[in-house]
Amino acid sequence: MSQVEEASTSSGHDPLPDEQQEILRKAVRLEWITIGSLAVTVTLVGLVAGQSQAMQAAWLEDMLSFLPPIAFLIATRIIRRSPDQKHPYGHHRSIGVAHLVAATALLIMGGFLIFTSVMGLLKMEKPPIGLTVLFGQDIWAGWLMVVVMAITAVVPVILGRMKMKLAKPLHDKVLYADADMNKADWSTALATIIGVLGIGIGLWWMDAAAAIIVAVSILWDGVRNLKAAVEDLTDTTAMTFDDKNPHPVIHETEDQARAVPWVAEAAARVRDQGHVFHVEMFVVPRSGHDPTVEQLHDLRKRLHEVDWKVHDVVIVPVSKIPSYLTPAAQ
Repeated sequence: MSQVEEASTSSGHDPLPDEQQEILRKAVRLEWITIGSLAVTVTLVGLVAGQSQAMQAAWLEDMLSFLPPIAFLIATRIIRRSPDQKHPYGHHRSIGVAHLVAATALLIMGGFLIFTSVMGLLKMEKPPIGLTVLFGQDIWAGWLMVVVMAITAVVPVILGRMKMKLAKPLHDKVLYADADMNKADWSTALATIIGVLGIGIGLWWMDAAAAIIVAVSILWDGVRNLKAAVEDLTDTTAMTFDDKNPHPVIHETEDQARAVPWVAEAAARVRDQGHVFHVEMFVVPRSGHDPTVEQLHDLRKRLHEVDWKVHDVVIVPVSKIPSYLTPAAQ
């Protein structure tokens, strides 16, 4: 079997070059470290949360933070499966499904937290924070909350920056979403600390206000990631890992196709299947030229060599480029 044929029928893990496979292994290790650190964080925050709405919101956000790494780890196992009769395109889309699951959970919990926090503010609920005994000394429990939030915010930020460096070369949107959430954890910690200190100086409403800020952050993460996940699963144009721009591989493959002597025009229809892309290249042969099977195979091989993400390629000879792929349609 040729290299091109193998690329089109292998699992979602096999087509990754050595560099990307090593990056994937690093990402898996980071996600396991994330789960371990979250277990410690959730325990500590749960122990000191008390009746503070801001602390409870932060605790729920930490619980939700388990979803992206778990979804990522499950998806990276599923993509190892080879295509079969039921799944002729393979299992690459498990990355997109994991992205959707994590985003939906964030959206639902963010909305729930906003509702409960606003209701607490309207009802003028004043959460009490009393004294606690530590090493034989009576101290205000709010200081424990502040210390715990400050400490637990450090590790996620560091892990988030490390994951962000891996998300782009791996083209992994679940990893990027997780890294983005981790990097923003400092703002959640800061808002929570302000809310707790507000209670300490008699401004009880600052606790509910801080909880609303945390909830809005969760909701925004959910909305943004849900939009990106749905677009990927509904076959929109392949985008960069951060969903900011169309992926440059689209134009790169088109340029390669147009460089072939017998091709007059070419336009690509590219969809994101996870780490890799499915490319349908529409080509208009030059007048009087009928491309042979060998020429089509050579073009397909040429497109595979453009980028490792070009995993599955279909060459479609046509008399005219579809109108929705022309510059005028864009």
